[in-house]
Amino acid sequence: MDDADEQDQTAAGHGLVGLLWQWRSLLGTAVVLLFFIGGGRLLWQKFSPQISRDADSLLVPEHIDVQGVPDWVPDQLKWQALRNASLDMPLPLDDPGLERRLARAFDMHPWVERVERVETRHPAAATVVVRCRVPVAMVRVEGGLLAIDAEATVLPSADFTPEAAAEYPVVDGVETSPRGPEGAVWGDPMVAEAASLTSAIGPEWRALGLLECRPIPAATGQGTWWELLGKDDLRIVFGSAPGRSAPDEPLAAEKISRLRRLSESLTAGEPLSDTDLTKP
Repeated sequence: MDDADEQDQTAAGHGLVGLLWQWRSLLGTAVVLLFFIGGGRLLWQKFSPQISRDADSLLVPEHIDVQGVPDWVPDQLKWQALRNASLDMPLPLDDPGLERRLARAFDMHPWVERVERVETRHPAAATVVVRCRVPVAMVRVEGGLLAIDAEATVLPSADFTPEAAAEYPVVDGVETSPRGPEGAVWGDPMVAEAASLTSAIGPEWRALGLLECRPIPAATGQGTWWELLGKDDLRIVFGSAPGRSAPDEPLAAEKISRLRRLSESLTAGEPLSDTDLTKP
């Protein structure tokens, strides 16, 4: 190779280097763009399901309508149920288990006897229909009163004001404590009998001015009877709890009918006296 050729190659090399140097900023920009495009694609693949969901596809607590909640149950039932179930809100409407998860959350609340149905719809909203437990009595325990329903289920007693608790008959003479948490059955046959008794008597408690019931030994010497205590030291012997009447004892329905007649007499102005409902 002669000197002229070497000079031409050298000049060409210098020209290429110079061109690359001049375009260095553009090349750097292109590399950066390629990096962000690749990274952005990975991020989109990972988060696009969440990003693509708009507000109409995400269920929030404010759009959950709870029906069937009576006056004696606190307004916070919905929020308590969602919080206690640790549901991660908002909830995607396209979750195939959404209605089941909502039903489970409300079914766990101690005030809820059962969930009747759950319906979801678009835009994101839900309706939860529940049946709540009905308090029938307050059981006196050391330190206060615990509310129960007709099945002897322990209710959230902290939800009752002193004035509200005073509206229910008090069950005295119970020596046990609940075996489970609120929303579970007490677990004592004596409390189960008291729940059945107070539920069966119903409105006659207030009509007769009755305040308490308590177990007493049966006059027959077998089993337990119940007596009802009212104002002015009124004492009414009810006898066996409903469903437990002895063969020679009037049925609970007959006893409650007699209580109803007593309340009518009281309304008519006739004074009440101690009564034994186990006798004709």
